[in-house]
Amino acid sequence: MTTTAVNPLLLLTAAVRRVERLSPSFVRIRFGGEGFEHLGPEGPTLDQRVKLLIPTPGHVVPRLDPAAWYAAWLALPAEERGVVRTYTARAVEGEGDERQLVVDFVLHGSVGPAAAGPAATWAEEARVGDEIGLLAPRRGHERSFGGIEFAPADARRLVLVADETAVPALASIAEALPADADGVVVVEVPDATDFLDVPFPPGIEAHWIARGDRPRGTQTVATLRECLHLDTLGRRVEDQPSPVRAGDLDDDVWETALYSSSGDDVAGAPDEAAHLGPDDTYAWVAGDSDTVKACRRLLVGEGGMPRHQVAFMGYWKQGRAS
Repeated sequence: MTTTAVNPLLLLTAAVRRVERLSPSFVRIRFGGEGFEHLGPEGPTLDQRVKLLIPTPGHVVPRLDPAAWYAAWLALPAEERGVVRTYTARAVEGEGDERQLVVDFVLHGSVGPAAAGPAATWAEEARVGDEIGLLAPRRGHERSFGGIEFAPADARRLVLVADETAVPALASIAEALPADADGVVVVEVPDATDFLDVPFPPGIEAHWIARGDRPRGTQTVATLRECLHLDTLGRRVEDQPSPVRAGDLDDDVWETALYSSSGDDVAGAPDEAAHLGPDDTYAWVAGDSDTVKACRRLLVGEGGMPRHQVAFMGYWKQGRAS
């Protein structure tokens, strides 16, 4: 008797069930539909990534075979293809026919000076009943699908850093933290009206930063430096040179305990004299690539964190679709 292998990937048509404006920069959309009862995860959502297929205006969501979806998608005429964007699942809720995916979208004007991209434009105009495509892990197959990077193991202290694009993942992680979790969180968003009610455990020191007209990421790095008590040479925060430098390294930065976009070995021997190590602290940093690279220099370069104790993820690059 032969057994048919189960595809760990779901390709679903996701219908908008509810739209909720959280703040000027965030809109929450709940999706449901046929097949959602198979949607993962079985455990915490954490920073699980999914892919959304945004149809071209005036066209329906393309029906594709999940086993070979990408080739089939590329073969479509350009006007029927739409775009594919990667997002974090804020939550997966409910059971059976009522199971829903929750996605928090960052709207235009929050990510760089360019005009809103197709996903943000779609989200801002979304109405109940609108449909997009969804690529996500089948329930119970999250690890084979990939997309969860938060893995603190037995670290006793957490350092979590996010910009607005990583706030949904950060909020999901926060809900899964143990009550005795200890550490520092630094979150930079466009405006104070975008400070969301994220329930961090009492041992987590959370800093929300309103960027305003200041350069992206500079206050994040300065605040992180202060929180970790790294040497500031007696300078005030506003007088410290910013390590956020656009384009000084590869555009992409993605480094975890198992993978580095640079191809470097991340499993080297820990430095026993490290300020933030060797196994005491785990860092999860996500957002725009330039700020993530600056945090990497601060934590690994100055702080001496072992690279197997970090997850640095450039979710997006200013001026480039992600």
